Amino acid sequence: MKSDAELSVRTAGTGVLIVNADDWGRDEENTGRILECVRCGAVSSVSAMVFMEGSERAAAVAQEFGIDAGLHLNLTTPFSLPGCSAKLAEHQQRLSNYLRPSRFASAVYHPGLTSSFEYVVAAQLEEFRRLYGADADRIDGHHHMHLCANVLLGKLLPAGTMVRRNFTFAAGEKSVGNRLYRKFVDRQLAKRHRLTDFFFSLPPLEPRERLERIFSAASESVVELETHPVKPAEHQFLAGGEIFRWTEATSIRSFRSLHSAN
Repeated sequence: MKSDAELSVRTAGTGVLIVNADDWGRDEENTGRILECVRCGAVSSVSAMVFMEGSERAAAVAQEFGIDAGLHLNLTTPFSLPGCSAKLAEHQQRLSNYLRPSRFASAVYHPGLTSSFEYVVAAQLEEFRRLYGADADRIDGHHHMHLCANVLLGKLLPAGTMVRRNFTFAAGEKSVGNRLYRKFVDRQLAKRHRLTDFFFSLPPLEPRERLERIFSAASESVVELETHPVKPAEHQFLAGGEIFRWTEATSIRSFRSLHSAN
């Protein structure tokens, strides 16, 4: 499969498939659906939101079941934790007002929001540490905003952490300009962070040839597959067991297992 393989940063010597569920702790429904998939072995790692209504319970559940959790940095969806700091909510709202209206905003560094980005990112790193009892050694972003210019150029994510790369696309799936920009961002990420070899989303589930390419890549590379089990089609694919028919020859492992292997 032709893709951005030349930018890969190997994190293990053999093929690995990491099935990661986003929005852990966002609310009871998201956490419940993800937990079903974790307990049946279809999801191996989760990305946890903090300052949300379900964050406290999700952290307790993760510790109870030994679930591998990283930080799902949230710069765009309002914090829903009752009693959340008004100051923090105000700073996050500024970021959301800037990032959400245009898909190009994330690519432009906004000097006027530097302090807001610093404050909101630092607060979430600290809250993750409080809830999970350790620093986040893996970070990705809600709506992928961990890749926005202010976060990357401001070096707001701790060096050495594993950070989610851009989506991997085959030649022809995106414009040349789009793919060149993604390559540039991944190169910047790789200077300070560890990356998987490839990153895909589970949907679309059709055509099936797309899934064949993804699971085939995991036979010899480290592949992260992003999922949202709260969505019925994805939940059925995972909890219903279809994923196991596609991964008979592939090891589904957690991010944590990569650390132990190294």
